[in-house]
Amino acid sequence: MAISATASKKETQYLWEGKDKRGHKVRGKSLAASEAELRADLRRQGVAPTRVKTQTSAFRSGGKVTPLDIAVFSRQLATMMSSGIPMVQSFEIIGNGHEKPAMQKLVLDIKSNIEGGSTLHESLAKHPLYFDDLFVNLVEAGEQAGALETLLDKIATYKEKTEALKKKIKKALFYPTAVLFVAIIVTVILLIFVIPQFESLFKGFGADLPAFTQLVVNMSRFMQNQGWLLLILVGAGVWAFMYFKKRSRNMRRFLDRMLLKFPVIGPIMVKAAIARFSRTLSTMFAAGVPLVEAMQSVAGATGNIVYEEATLRMKDEVATGQRLQRAMENTGLFPNMVVQMIAVGEESGALDTMSSKVADFYESEVDGAVDNMSSLLEPLIMAILGVLVGGMVIAMYLPIFKLGSVV
Repeated sequence: MAISATASKKETQYLWEGKDKRGHKVRGKSLAASEAELRADLRRQGVAPTRVKTQTSAFRSGGKVTPLDIAVFSRQLATMMSSGIPMVQSFEIIGNGHEKPAMQKLVLDIKSNIEGGSTLHESLAKHPLYFDDLFVNLVEAGEQAGALETLLDKIATYKEKTEALKKKIKKALFYPTAVLFVAIIVTVILLIFVIPQFESLFKGFGADLPAFTQLVVNMSRFMQNQGWLLLILVGAGVWAFMYFKKRSRNMRRFLDRMLLKFPVIGPIMVKAAIARFSRTLSTMFAAGVPLVEAMQSVAGATGNIVYEEATLRMKDEVATGQRLQRAMENTGLFPNMVVQMIAVGEESGALDTMSSKVADFYESEVDGAVDNMSSLLEPLIMAILGVLVGGMVIAMYLPIFKLGSVV
């Protein structure tokens, strides 16, 4: 149910819920000068309002705008504009039709900026949290070339592919981390609740415990008495790690460098960085962005500081007249196949096409590597769980075995 109101500069958009004369629950969205005025207007129309909130409060509780939301928004805008719908009307349709209030407010804010005389890329640049330099630069290139619909479609494809790649990387890192976390929780539970029961039983034996059993019992006592101290130390360590990781570029560089060299996971990170590099380069170059200017955005999209800094060095070399192929070789970070494909793209004038092929190849490589890693890690994870849990079980039964052999 909708309530019509005469819009004015002082009016605020409200979301409301209430009950009609039959007791049915109704809801809607209205413009009003104040909440009291809106409630009075609703009562005149036979609606008893139960909840009224401004659009801004809906934004705070309306969920988070995700990169996938931005990708869908780009695809919707490209489709509507290619169908001949004016830009402002397209924003109106997308904004009012979006089910997520946070995204709805973002789209309508951009629409207001455009109505105020700003270009699309200028309006997007006012929301850097959702539209990075890469997005804004591509939109600007589309506006200048008169091919905004095509560029928005390319942006949507780019966003969808990069988000799919991020999900694969998260999957690769989440599985072993989750299992290790569960193993630690199980170990702590055994040390705090199970081992003490065995310890009280062992006291009746009147004999010295085997060294391995005594070690586990001592660990159990420590967890019961000083476990809180260990918890504080671990919590402080995690906090310090996250704090300095966000604020120290040197630390992030060290972590990214170590991650690239880490067994099993390292090769996946390398392939993912190359895939992001190639996909972004292809999208930027296809949009008509000059190579040197494009390299700045490519660097930020690699997702790894080692590759980011290497790309910036490549940018400086290309700016002085060096070929991209030679600049890539100088970094020592790109496989020979990638370098040669880029060289062919440069020579044939099809750098965007060759970069896209490289991205397709390495994205499929990441997909396969993640699946292979899961199958490789399963035996290792089972071994770790077996050592932790099985070791404690053996430690608890050693005194019983020893007592049996004496008898």
